[in-house]
Amino acid sequence: PKTNIVFLKVHKSASSTVMNVLFRFGEMHNLTFAFPKGGGNQLFYPHHFLARSVQGFSPESPRQFNILCHHMRFLQPEVQKVVPSSAVYFSILRNPVQLMESAFAYYKGTPAFSRARSLEEFLSQPYHYYSPAGRDSHYGRNLMTFDFGFNPNGEVSAKRVQLMLKAIEASFDLLLISEYFDESMVLLKQMLCWDLDSVVSFPLNIRDSSTKSHLSNTVVQKIKDWNRLDWEIYTHFNRTFWERIDRDIGRERMQREVKALRERQAELARTCLQGMGSVAPKDIKDSSLQPLQHGKARILGYNLKQGLDKETERMCRRLVTPELQYSSALYKKQFPQRPP
Repeated sequence: PKTNIVFLKVHKSASSTVMNVLFRFGEMHNLTFAFPKGGGNQLFYPHHFLARSVQGFSPESPRQFNILCHHMRFLQPEVQKVVPSSAVYFSILRNPVQLMESAFAYYKGTPAFSRARSLEEFLSQPYHYYSPAGRDSHYGRNLMTFDFGFNPNGEVSAKRVQLMLKAIEASFDLLLISEYFDESMVLLKQMLCWDLDSVVSFPLNIRDSSTKSHLSNTVVQKIKDWNRLDWEIYTHFNRTFWERIDRDIGRERMQREVKALRERQAELARTCLQGMGSVAPKDIKDSSLQPLQHGKARILGYNLKQGLDKETERMCRRLVTPELQYSSALYKKQFPQRPP
């Protein structure tokens, strides 16, 4: 199994669920994480990543960590200072249309979105609301482009797009697609030589469907135009994703592997969860399993079954612990002397 990993956690792209997979594997195998200084969940974001923003790193005696997975704006020369050279790099992408709809709800409080009553209104005259130099403006346009370290307001020329795609391909071993999450986990499992249970997960940090907006075709087109760089990244890597499946696994075997993954997930849901699925924030009984509520989004969570034996309870709890709580617990374990 590979144990040195860099995951670029792209916003609003099922990345909290992937992070749970990495947290569980790291905890089970006693691996070290590159945590943001003083705990927290962002590595110098929204500035480009710097090695010195990692707890326990100092240029005099550079220390390397197994897993880097907290939010960052990618900058490979700095990343290479904190992880071994053998590290596997991967990230996850999401259709920019759904990503923008999600970001609008989740980051409603940011200056770019706060004055617009709806996403339609924002897109009808984006520059009335959005200023490239404004605070937190990166949430408002080409968010994936920004997280990968590029300029989200750069011109969209064929040459520039090609350079950006080439740079991403040169840095990353695998790009997952959140719309095909199960297929993505099968590819990840194969690349990391992990077992099935290491990549099984329950969806985390997901919104209640009542806070999701239906988008007209006109709005969909406007989102693609406004986030053209993200659209170019997504369509390119969605294509190479399937090319990779055809080359390395084949569709038939992929179907079998996805089926096995879903069956195992259903089995774990029966074992672990009350009522088999996610519940509204107000219905989460254990406050330590309450996910952070943000913006206009209602983030769902889980209730564990009562009366589980100790070992099962521990396994189940890991699967449903929200990102902030899990990160904080691992931080305390790795730096016991430092209160976060």
